[in-house]
Amino acid sequence: MLSLALACGGLSASEVGDRIRAVERRVGAPVPIVVAARDLPGGAVLRRNDLAVREVPERYVAPGTLSSPAEAAGSRAAVPLAAGSPLTQNQLETGRGRARGGRGPASLRPGERAVEIGVAGAAMPVYATGPGARVDVLVSTEPREGPGRSFLALQDVELLGLRDGQGTDVGSERDGEGTPAAAVAKLRVTLHQAVYLTAAQNFAREVRLLPRPVGDSRRAGRTVVGAGGL
Repeated sequence: MLSLALACGGLSASEVGDRIRAVERRVGAPVPIVVAARDLPGGAVLRRNDLAVREVPERYVAPGTLSSPAEAAGSRAAVPLAAGSPLTQNQLETGRGRARGGRGPASLRPGERAVEIGVAGAAMPVYATGPGARVDVLVSTEPREGPGRSFLALQDVELLGLRDGQGTDVGSERDGEGTPAAAVAKLRVTLHQAVYLTAAQNFAREVRLLPRPVGDSRRAGRTVVGAGGL
């Protein structure tokens, strides 16, 4: 019986090992990445105890993600960082106050505008990669004359910058007061989209960014959820 139990145990361990290897073939082996150990404002000088190391599958590591705290310690955050968010080179300032990793976003082209909007949620969503990231814009309305709803307002737009939202309000509550913004995002949009987002910030309850994984250019159809559908 003992030999049978040992044989079964060895077989189970072998099966588990096979499954782990199969998963690693699909998403890559775990690799270390540097994350913010706590919420950090833009402009903060990063210390070792502000940083932590986590392991994630290689497939989900964005280009430029740091792998050692030594790469970031002593640098200044170019954007607000939420606890647990991965650190990339573009989120750190150089000595001249510009983000690392190149020349930054391209100049505006004819027909394009840069619009700043206050956004709710974490100061820096954990999967955002800073300037150059692609995001979707989610707008939620107040149930004033009908049921409140949340809908996907814009898809796959470029994030040009992100700064602390102190002193900026998002949307408007029933009493006319807005809620403090967690961050202010600068987006590359068309003129029509700029007007739309400005109206959303002034009259909707809140605006949120949904950062996209690197390389994901898929578009969703009309996506709306009303209070009555919950």
